[in-house]
Amino acid sequence: MSLVLQENCSLRPYNSFGVEARARALAQVHDEAELREALALGEQRQLPVLLLGGGSNLLLTQDLERLVIRMESRGRRLLEEHDGQVLVEAEAGENWHELVCWTLEQGLGGLENLSLIPGTVGAAPVQNIGAYGVELKDVFAGLDALDLKSGERVSFVSEECDFAYRDSLFKRNPGRWAILRVRFRLSRQPVLHLDYGPVRQRLAAEGVTEPTAGDVSRVICAIRREKLPDPAQLGNAGSFFENPLVEAQQAERLRQRYPQLVAYPQADGRVKLAAGWLIEQAGWKGYRDGDAGVHQWQALVLVNHGQATGRQLLELARCIRNDIEERFGVTLKIEPNVL
Repeated sequence: MSLVLQENCSLRPYNSFGVEARARALAQVHDEAELREALALGEQRQLPVLLLGGGSNLLLTQDLERLVIRMESRGRRLLEEHDGQVLVEAEAGENWHELVCWTLEQGLGGLENLSLIPGTVGAAPVQNIGAYGVELKDVFAGLDALDLKSGERVSFVSEECDFAYRDSLFKRNPGRWAILRVRFRLSRQPVLHLDYGPVRQRLAAEGVTEPTAGDVSRVICAIRREKLPDPAQLGNAGSFFENPLVEAQQAERLRQRYPQLVAYPQADGRVKLAAGWLIEQAGWKGYRDGDAGVHQWQALVLVNHGQATGRQLLELARCIRNDIEERFGVTLKIEPNVL
């Protein structure tokens, strides 16, 4: 076998929080053949496997007695086009935002609201990433994955992925599937999603009355850069808590106590609350304990100011979650995967 394993490897460069943790071994694979080779090596050495994409949705709290496999596969292509609808495919190791930019350069809309989300293409379906009124499932057309139990390559359509809010079949079965490539149904005449106020306001302020998909992407990138820190400058994993879904009656009770409550009615009758608003109201915005902190501009983002450990960040998250539950009766769910 030709694949080289890095022994006792630091994972600091491979997680956007920038926390120190070491892996027993690390393999960087570029295609399905190398992936299968790495899996065989892991089995030979009796090491459990962890698949790693961009490390942007991960909090490491200890060293890992595992073989960490990073998906480095590259490739993006137009598969077919019919009546302005275009099927696009990208390999799992592609950078997500670079894919979004490439589709816009091809004159295709559909991914613009998901601009500047960190991570890789292969990790996107696991979390069913979403932003500004659009989720991945809205443009998803299929994917290929390797079943790590049977070694079989399997193709999935949307219904088989069981997508939900920041959730999927793949997230609920960690260690079972290695996503190889993902397909998207995009359009040359996209229906733009401008439901979120800041997007409309920014476009109006620029005098854009008939926005294109490129315009939407551009203003969303600007908004995200203003609200969210660059992981290269300040370690973070983006939004640390999911926006909680509550029953309409509970939302109404909270609104009576807090008239400025930020809430979004859902199609199923429930209400989505803004977790960042709750955390800010509780006084956590800008909080810092050593190098573990809450971002000064966005209360939904936990940050590593330099040398925070994963355990310190997790403990801060638990304190925030307990406080929000006590104050508001709302349970926050951690969004990143915690190891």
